[in-house]
Amino acid sequence: MTAVLGLIPARGGSKGIPGKNIRPLAGKPLLAYTAEAARASGVLDRLILSTDAEDIAAVGRSAGLEVPFIRPPELAADDTPMLAVIQHALAYLATEGYTPEIIVLLQPTSPLRTPQHIRTAVAELQSRDVDSVASVVAVPAVYSPYYVMKIEDDRLLNFLPGGQQYTRRQDAPPAYCRDGTVYAFWRKTLEEKGSIYGDSCWPLILAEDESITVDTLADWQKAEDRLARFSG
Repeated sequence: MTAVLGLIPARGGSKGIPGKNIRPLAGKPLLAYTAEAARASGVLDRLILSTDAEDIAAVGRSAGLEVPFIRPPELAADDTPMLAVIQHALAYLATEGYTPEIIVLLQPTSPLRTPQHIRTAVAELQSRDVDSVASVVAVPAVYSPYYVMKIEDDRLLNFLPGGQQYTRRQDAPPAYCRDGTVYAFWRKTLEEKGSIYGDSCWPLILAEDESITVDTLADWQKAEDRLARFSG
């Protein structure tokens, strides 16, 4: 049976929204939304919280997460690469004799994530010849890289060389951005390619209304509004 690890990175010290990961959102801590969706997915044999903060660890334990370690401060800075956080968690778990074949990265800033998102990501990874799966949402056509412009030497130019052929935004090829809802990848992808994406990443395309990333107070209010509509 394939060992599948759910990993939730949640550091303290958020500057945009102080205490973001445990701040109440629509009645419960932001972190709780990720914990509940992950536990309900039924595809994760372990669910680990990686944090540097004892208060976040306490909330995580209350939400049913394992907190086998406290992340060292040097891996909880604003500019700490996520890759290093993942590698630290895997190295620690290896000392316990646990080496998962699949890692599912679940950032707590995506409170609209559902158990089905997680199940689908793992199923796609296992059924396709790919290194990873990442959730994405469509970029509004007006922001397509083929349609947007740049300024060089006080001149307005197409951002991409091929952009001049698109005079109407609806004609531009669709573009997508990673939304952070779910990343699933093989451990061997991380070890052999030094990346969670590898050479072949399958897109899990989400609708705009099932995706949000909470980074600012405006995002927070938008998430509050959406969750209120869902619960209503």
